[in-house]
Amino acid sequence: MMKQQSRGGVELAQAVRAAYSRGESDYNMEPLVRVDETGSPIGRIQDGDTVIFGCRRGEREIELTEMFTEPDFDKAGRTRLNDLRFVILTLYHDKFKDLPIAFAPEQVHRPLAQIISEAGLTQIHAAESEKFAHVTFFFNGGNRTPYPGEEDIMIPSPKGVPFEEVPELSLAEVVDEVNRKLGEPDFVVVNFANGDVIGHTSCNTAKIAAASHMSRQLERLVNAAKAQDYVVMITADHGNLESMITPTGKPDVAHTTNLVPFLVIDPRRTEPISPRNGSLCDVAPTVLHAMGIPQPPEMDASTLVPGVRFDDGRKVLLIILDGWGLGEKDEGNPIYLADTPYWDFLLETYPCAKLHASGSFVGLGQDKAGNSEAGHLNLGAGRIVPQDDIRLDKAMADGSFEQNPVFLEAIRHTRNHGKALHILSYLTDKSSHGSIDYAKALCRMAKELPEVNLHIIFDGRSTEPGSAPQLLMELEKELDHIGAGRIVDGVGRGIVLDRDQNYTKVKRGYDAMVLGRGTVYRIE
Repeated sequence: MMKQQSRGGVELAQAVRAAYSRGESDYNMEPLVRVDETGSPIGRIQDGDTVIFGCRRGEREIELTEMFTEPDFDKAGRTRLNDLRFVILTLYHDKFKDLPIAFAPEQVHRPLAQIISEAGLTQIHAAESEKFAHVTFFFNGGNRTPYPGEEDIMIPSPKGVPFEEVPELSLAEVVDEVNRKLGEPDFVVVNFANGDVIGHTSCNTAKIAAASHMSRQLERLVNAAKAQDYVVMITADHGNLESMITPTGKPDVAHTTNLVPFLVIDPRRTEPISPRNGSLCDVAPTVLHAMGIPQPPEMDASTLVPGVRFDDGRKVLLIILDGWGLGEKDEGNPIYLADTPYWDFLLETYPCAKLHASGSFVGLGQDKAGNSEAGHLNLGAGRIVPQDDIRLDKAMADGSFEQNPVFLEAIRHTRNHGKALHILSYLTDKSSHGSIDYAKALCRMAKELPEVNLHIIFDGRSTEPGSAPQLLMELEKELDHIGAGRIVDGVGRGIVLDRDQNYTKVKRGYDAMVLGRGTVYRIE
């Protein structure tokens, strides 16, 4: 019988501190697995059990969901589970549409890419793999199938090396490929991933280097587009890179609520265009305006360049500087500190509008920092798209979360079959990927079940690095108050929430949950 004075948080916190001493971080924490007094792993996911994947964003949850749910999965050797009931919080991918989905998605009708396609025009969506889903699935309103006339280009991001060691990522290769294509498509959208990917690291020199590299590659791409007579629009999806120190003096690895830039460059004009201030949702109508395509009624935002007349049939290049917010011009801003002569030239030459990219302006909660998913959804939709966290926050606030029929059926199924319930939970209260509050609510709902196991996913991005032990101690108290749930393992987000098809890495998290493989710790 498990000692009720511990729900596993205290011991896992100790194991995490030991991992810190080995040089591991919250983000890249290798699996930590709880064992009993005999050394046998406890709380493993077994045949016939029920799993609720309590994360709400889609692109990082795909690989692990595949591993649990695909009968013919062959991307990495795995121990297959039979008769597993696997519940997902939101729809992570169209391939999972037949799984139980607690909060089915709100579909964006007629996003920018579809309108361009319906006009009989061609388009290219390009990014490296770290941000490929954002210029395809999210930019296209939740549609994963390219529209007629759409070509998607994905350049692999570096593998096998920490991103802070390669702040240039694969941006040069992305620009090379786009430059080879310019002149053919009528519309091009390209993502510069560095600002967000490197912005999430705690390495300030890497952040400064990333900003410099983005400026150099921006010059290459803009000059090539101007030579091909494209109207060039430059913006960002949210802030991140512009801040490297928190008010407490720690490395700032999180997104910000800062405004983002918007510039328009028309090579046919001698006088620069002065766009108005606005929000990300205004970008799609602006693209249609420049291309001479009527704005559909589904888009209720408006062009950022009212009164500007473009020649008919103009081609447009939209550049999204991921994580490039407008911050203070001080020593805490890597963009300000970086060598960015071309970016400086653009700001001196072309009027720069400021766009809202956070909070209610992108369908998020009031004053919440923006993220890449919300940013790209709004950029492509031409209207404010309510985000999953708003829907989930509302459900938590009004109590409907605990009345969700998908959750209730999962608990009923578990009870009727005499099996265990497993909750895969993100250890944070403020991430766009999820909240530990979901796990707490599910424990309250399932408190009558004999076995409720929590499998913790450490953050290290939206939470301050090194905060996991304190968060575990707080969770311990909550579970004890609820009277249900035990913490049985933990693994870093960077290991198990992948988006670059590193299946052998994700498998380490899977094997911890299913087989009990990892660094063991025990309840005394």
